[in-house]
Amino acid sequence: QVQLVESGGGLVQPGGSLRLSCVAPGRAKSMGWFRQAPGKEREFVGAIHWSTGSTIYADSVKGRVAISRDTAKNTVYLQMNSLKPEGTAVYYCAADKNGWGSSSYAAYDYWGQGTQVTVSS
Repeated sequence: QVQLVESGGGLVQPGGSLRLSCVAPGRAKSMGWFRQAPGKEREFVGAIHWSTGSTIYADSVKGRVAISRDTAKNTVYLQMNSLKPEGTAVYYCAADKNGWGSSSYAAYDYWGQGTQVTVSS
């Protein structure tokens, strides 16, 4: 069983920034980030193609987040800027073994345990 490990969550004020990290399995074609707010469904944030570094983002976060990866460290990052209170959620990273760019959580094979991000003053 492949285990992804996220880190970097915490409390941040509205307008602030936060960077999440996820140690990846090193064998996935792409990595995605999702978030789930209380009482809501898991929502796609964005994804990165492991080999090329190409990225794709949900319209709701486009322009405020950036996904990157460090292949030497097998780590993927989610940089979030201009955070809003509605960004409060548990953030998950996920690995898609064979696909790229899917916004459906069903397409991803491995998941991390999630890290809490709270945006509040």
